[in-house]
Amino acid sequence: MGFQLQDIPRVKTITKSEFIRDYFKPQKPVVIESFINDWPAFSKWNLDYMAGIAGDLEVPLYDDRPVKHDEGFNEPHAQMKMRDYVDLLKREPTKYRIFLWNILKEIPELQKDFTFPDFGLRLMKSLPMLFFGGKDSSTFMHYDIDLANIFHFHFEGQKQCILFDQEQSPYLYKVPHSLITREDIDFANPDFEKWPALKHANGHIANLEHGNILYMPEGYWHYMRYLTPGFSMSLRAIARNPKNLSKAIYNVFFMRFYDNWMRKRKGQAWIDHKNEQAVLRTHAKLGIS
Repeated sequence: MGFQLQDIPRVKTITKSEFIRDYFKPQKPVVIESFINDWPAFSKWNLDYMAGIAGDLEVPLYDDRPVKHDEGFNEPHAQMKMRDYVDLLKREPTKYRIFLWNILKEIPELQKDFTFPDFGLRLMKSLPMLFFGGKDSSTFMHYDIDLANIFHFHFEGQKQCILFDQEQSPYLYKVPHSLITREDIDFANPDFEKWPALKHANGHIANLEHGNILYMPEGYWHYMRYLTPGFSMSLRAIARNPKNLSKAIYNVFFMRFYDNWMRKRKGQAWIDHKNEQAVLRTHAKLGIS
């Protein structure tokens, strides 16, 4: 038997008090299906619209190649004009994704298409980020450096999301001094003989469609796979749990700088060492030889 994935609860819409009581306070994920139907973005935002409004912009692209010692933190693998990227998405499967693209910085007029919802948390209004992907492209399993509360709004097509809370970290082959698991684990179809600790993990799964919102509580691991070409926008609110907030401060002001320093000092040997330690530490904790 492999890891257990429970369906994330789904609601049509939700009030602020219901969200705080049922999901934020207990830190449980939820999919809200019909909350943004009155946004202009709900009817306007699709790939063609983005190609029209941002077609001449050069956008950073990422694929699923393993982390290399000579690449900086979140350094893109390629660049392309938005118009050409959308053409690529519609034409054929591609591993290239747009990751953490700040739309207000690049295209301020898109702010007219949405409002910041009041879920009872103070959203960071300068940091709405867009994510695009082609059919069957995916992210590595990871959690965000600031362990924020995340509201993930999906547009066009379908996207599969697999989540784990931080308590599942001992089973996920977390790479030390990083925010990712082993990159060679396929969380959509894991090999439990190669990665036996995964059998003990309990997570959550949901498919998102156009207009759905996924709430991811603080520090949740997430793996995203595009079932069709599409894109999403994330809004975030700072971690409230003091433990998570202290972890976020450590990650931002120490961990990533230490990791980059070690990459420069030891090169690929540092990456290989971390990947090896991910397996050794995980199996040692669980008594797996």
